[in-house]
Amino acid sequence: MATYLDFEYKIKFIQEDIISARVRHNEGEVEKLQANLDKEVSKIFSNLSPFQQLQLARHIDRPYALDYINLIMRDKYEIHGDRHFRDDHAIVCYLGYIGEEKVMVIGEQKGRGTKNKIRRNFGMPHPEGYRKALRAAKMAEKFNIPLLMLIDTPGAYPGLGAEERNQSEAIARNLLELSQLDTQTISIVIGEGGSGGALAIGVADKFAMMRYSVFSVISPEGCSAILWNDPKKAEAATNAMKITSGDLKELNLIDDIIDEPLIGAHREKEIAAAAIADYFLESLTSLREMSKEERMEARYNKLTGVGAYAE
Repeated sequence: MATYLDFEYKIKFIQEDIISARVRHNEGEVEKLQANLDKEVSKIFSNLSPFQQLQLARHIDRPYALDYINLIMRDKYEIHGDRHFRDDHAIVCYLGYIGEEKVMVIGEQKGRGTKNKIRRNFGMPHPEGYRKALRAAKMAEKFNIPLLMLIDTPGAYPGLGAEERNQSEAIARNLLELSQLDTQTISIVIGEGGSGGALAIGVADKFAMMRYSVFSVISPEGCSAILWNDPKKAEAATNAMKITSGDLKELNLIDDIIDEPLIGAHREKEIAAAAIADYFLESLTSLREMSKEERMEARYNKLTGVGAYAE
């Protein structure tokens, strides 16, 4: 059963009327209601607030990394473990094909249902997850395979065990190694990109966000708790933090915005998956037109240009 956010309830009622009209085989009514639905979708989703976009990024039905991997990849094989401690299920790594291109895909997976969410640690990776991601990235580099990374995490796991196994070093190591990786790399925020948990698989030649994804140094709830000692002021924090894809594109912190369906990726998953696959293939073509030196220079300039300003 579909889940609707507060601002989507008019859409829910129209969709229910469409289903009822189809049951009655009233095609004229269906056509009229569909036109009303398109008009309502355009009205609502063309004027979303940052907090509403955050709600969409966290939508319970929003596609996760494995949803996209299963839709866009073929002949895929999963890579497990970091060869040091264990296999972290919050990070998934697959070797396979997108179209005719061999690719390594690394994604952060939140999980659905209580049991699976616990198994995936709610999409918050441990250090061994980032080390597994780096192992997969190094394998892609060794065989000259392009790398696609799908970001979707509230942040790296902050627990005692993670700190004991050196969470900060694992993230820092990934930042260093991915910045120097000798293969084409593309990273996409598909939902929530939180702090170092997102950055650890976010260093790439091309960095993009889906239309309703968010990318932030801290969650709005955490920000409001620190600034105002009140986590309930998350909406005000969201507006102030500039975490939407549009804001980050305007600040030149990302390269591109991927146009997922206007009504949201959770309503039209196949179309959203096709948009990701198309962006990956198009980006790969443009990156291959550059020499290795040009590509590495462009990556270096992009990374060192973050935060630069002129008075």
